[in-house]
Amino acid sequence: MSLLEEKEPVKRVQKYLNEYNLNLKVISLDTSARTALEAASSLNCEVGAIVKSLIFKTENKFILCLIAGDKKVSLKKIKKTLNIKDAAMASADEVKNISGFTIGGVSPIGHLNKLNTYIDNSLERFDTLYAAAGHPNCIFKIDYKNLQKITNGLIKNITE
Repeated sequence: MSLLEEKEPVKRVQKYLNEYNLNLKVISLDTSARTALEAASSLNCEVGAIVKSLIFKTENKFILCLIAGDKKVSLKKIKKTLNIKDAAMASADEVKNISGFTIGGVSPIGHLNKLNTYIDNSLERFDTLYAAAGHPNCIFKIDYKNLQKITNGLIKNITE
């Protein structure tokens, strides 16, 4: 086990993965996966196969949106999907307080607080997806169907 895998947020993700499927493992990288571009470069895959985990503040709660690394979230579509008037990116402090992760290592799973999760349907085009695992140098590999199951996320069209 690497030193990165000893970090609490990474251990939280691995525990969650273990409870779901013992074959899913946190992978420590020698290079950064802080951004989708860096992760794709480190993993030698398409940028779109990187799952971006983005937390938004809505009128009365926080939500998690999982989108392909080559896409941008559409606030207009989020508002329409949730039938709300207001949504904005959560601040770095809010992300840390709500999820227990720092930006660059926000995982789709293992959050300190339960978040409603929305998965953009554009992720479906990839056989293998890579998501952050609690640290900018840690990821885990998963397919679309299992990402949906492990996060209990709703599939929506939420990108531009």
